[in-house]
Amino acid sequence: MPYVSITGLRIKSPLMAPLFAWHAIRSMQQAKRAPACRLAIARRINGVSHTMTVWDNRQAMLAFLTSGAHRKAMQAFSRIGTGYGFGYEGETAPSWDKAHQLWQEKGRT
Repeated sequence: MPYVSITGLRIKSPLMAPLFAWHAIRSMQQAKRAPACRLAIARRINGVSHTMTVWDNRQAMLAFLTSGAHRKAMQAFSRIGTGYGFGYEGETAPSWDKAHQLWQEKGRT
């Protein structure tokens, strides 16, 4: 079953913006190259940088989460900002409005 992941991060300080951009760009490139990734998009909503990805399954998402550029980004996460994610099994990606609503209601650190 496909797995949808929605994340959001607010940088702690404008001084962290370059470091965040470095990790975000590299992580998004990694996701877009991953064979099991069906969709990888990002958007800024109310000052929070969000990603929405759709994977072949939860195991594929977890493999991405703990590897390569994304692993390095996760290691720097607490220095860069605060945020959380939400994931669920679903056939298609939600609209950004729905994704943001789900993230606010069900997301966790």
